Amino acid sequence: MSATPFRGDLVLSVSQLNRQVGGLLEANFAQVAVRGEISNFTKAASGHWYFTLKDESASVRAVMFRSRAVAVGFVPAPGERVELRASVTLYQARGEYQLQVEAMRRAGQGDLHEAFLALKAKLGSEGLFDSERKRPIAPMPRSIGVITSLAAAALRDVLTAIRRRAPHVSVIIYPAPVQGADAAARLCQALGAAIARKEVDTILLVRGGGSLEDLFSFNDETLARLIASSPIPVVSGVGHETDFTIADFVADLRAPTPTAAAELACLPRQACLERVNLALQTMAVQQRRWFERASLRLDRAVGMLVSPQERLDRQRERLHSLRLRLARVADGHQHKQAGRLAMATARLRHRAPDLDAAHRELRGAIGRLKLCAPHLLTLRRSRLTSLQQTLQALSPRNILDRGYAIVRDEQGALVKNALDLNRGDRLVLELAQGGADVEVIQPI
Repeated sequence: MSATPFRGDLVLSVSQLNRQVGGLLEANFAQVAVRGEISNFTKAASGHWYFTLKDESASVRAVMFRSRAVAVGFVPAPGERVELRASVTLYQARGEYQLQVEAMRRAGQGDLHEAFLALKAKLGSEGLFDSERKRPIAPMPRSIGVITSLAAAALRDVLTAIRRRAPHVSVIIYPAPVQGADAAARLCQALGAAIARKEVDTILLVRGGGSLEDLFSFNDETLARLIASSPIPVVSGVGHETDFTIADFVADLRAPTPTAAAELACLPRQACLERVNLALQTMAVQQRRWFERASLRLDRAVGMLVSPQERLDRQRERLHSLRLRLARVADGHQHKQAGRLAMATARLRHRAPDLDAAHRELRGAIGRLKLCAPHLLTLRRSRLTSLQQTLQALSPRNILDRGYAIVRDEQGALVKNALDLNRGDRLVLELAQGGADVEVIQPI
């Protein structure tokens, strides 16, 4: 009899099998990154997303719970290619494995986002995003330029907003594609044309929302530098409020939507009229004040105005008065000068020297000097002779002739006391005839 094929084997229930398989999947595929195309997308009332991720030859079910889905930033559409970060789990009720999605982004968005961040950091370090270099937007432009696609809904939104808000402002469209391989270059051409033609006061660079790939033509470095160097202020209105591009950062003003860009580019017609009315009122007040000041000046001028005959009569009277004053002053001055001259003449006569008496006195002094000079000379000679004799008697040379000597030390100072000498000192003796150098043997 053959052995039972299940003898000794562990028989598992379906639930046990699915649990073990699920454990193996979770242990070996804790976190994977998968790229594929969305299909059968369903957003449940709970906020969870259920869909199938597929490629050309296979598919797998996926679930993304509400707590993760709210962080994605977009709702995927069927046929859209995405990249997922997910864990592999087993749906035990049906024995099907599925992806439990933790994060989602559009396919290729990672590379584009890294390129976006790199360019943003580069241009930011160069100061292209600094608020100090941004130009103010003209509040009441005469014309506005719009750069966008002719088929874009953004163009209709902009034209509708400007027509409703400021119908007096003219709009010039510079058409260019807003997505595609050559969109960035065409946008640069359109912006360059608007700058060169100098026919608008403000430029709007707009397009509707889209994926990162759709908006990536507005992340072009050449376009960003052209916006930064534009002498005409540029307002960007690219995508929705949550979308940001390099053009938004470098533009002079960023609007959350194309419609908002149109509204920010010009004041409403009513506001413009109010400003004009206020300016007219201010001008009227200033004009009235100017006329009032001019009227006051005119009144003062009229009050000062007199007839030529009256002016001549006044000047004639003034001239006659001046002549009288001049005559009185001249007569008084002449009499005063004549009196001063007479007084000076009298003082001069009183103080004039008597030259004859001075001559007589001088001749007498000369005679007396001639008589006194010989006697005075004799007295001076006698006194000089007496002084010479006294000097001769007191001369030290006469004392030396009697055997005395003058003693000096080596420095030439007189030696007067033997107590000042030391043994071995050198002395100089001056005698009546010559001298000698000596050495002190023993002071006594």
